[in-house]
Amino acid sequence: MTVVQPRHAVESPSPPGSASADTALVELPSGVTAHTDRHFGIPRSVERLIGVLVFFALWELAARAGWISPKVLAAPSTVVTTGWHLTRDGTLTSALWASLQRVGWGLLLGVPLGAALALVAGLSRVGDDLVDANVQMLRFVPIIGLEPLLILWLGIGETAKVSLIVLGVAFPVYVNTYLAIRNLDPAYQELAQVSGLSRAGFIRQIVLPGALPGFLVGLRIATAAAWLLLVFAEQINARSGLGYLMVRAQTFFQSDVIVLCLIVYAVLGLITDSLVRLLDRRALRWQPGR
Repeated sequence: MTVVQPRHAVESPSPPGSASADTALVELPSGVTAHTDRHFGIPRSVERLIGVLVFFALWELAARAGWISPKVLAAPSTVVTTGWHLTRDGTLTSALWASLQRVGWGLLLGVPLGAALALVAGLSRVGDDLVDANVQMLRFVPIIGLEPLLILWLGIGETAKVSLIVLGVAFPVYVNTYLAIRNLDPAYQELAQVSGLSRAGFIRQIVLPGALPGFLVGLRIATAAAWLLLVFAEQINARSGLGYLMVRAQTFFQSDVIVLCLIVYAVLGLITDSLVRLLDRRALRWQPGR
């Protein structure tokens, strides 16, 4: 008697239009399974979390064994304890609030500025000639290199700090929105003319929806740039903020405070990036594949 070994069956795509397109199966040898997001019954997200926990466990072990000096890099447990103490006495919360205000103002002013310049440059030849060449020239100047001029023009107060973030935010929003506008299909303009759309209607119904994906890409880059530039901005004679805590901790060799501030920066960056991604999914849910 011939014994037939069991086989696992998974769906295999059939040529479009074939009668078996929805029912065609291909057999896999026994012991071979289709790819899943689980290994040994563990979800992928849990596997990634385990990797992070292993990293921190090795870091803690190295610090407790004396392989890493506390002045070089504090142990995770020490960072957590320091964070708890700074939160209880209000130092961390006040610094966090000051940093959030600076980033908030930078995004609030820089994002509309970049989008407005992109519309001006992308919708007319005159605007393109007057705006794009200058913006592209300034884009290659390191933002940090403008810090001395900003201090000279605006002083060492909050205006210089926020202005540095505004410039860093405006450029990625401008570049991505401008490219999205310039890459719109010319057939849309012909369609607008045939449909009798006004200039305002053309911008509102065709240009803005068409440029939205590029704008959101620029916004995502801009939020990351805002947190990066905040570190430099808060070193301009700051008396508050996470960057100020880091500078003060560097003076007294407090690596635990420095690591704590870096972790807070990373968490805030992940939160803002997640919010932009959520906005992207909701605003572009009409696109195929979303």
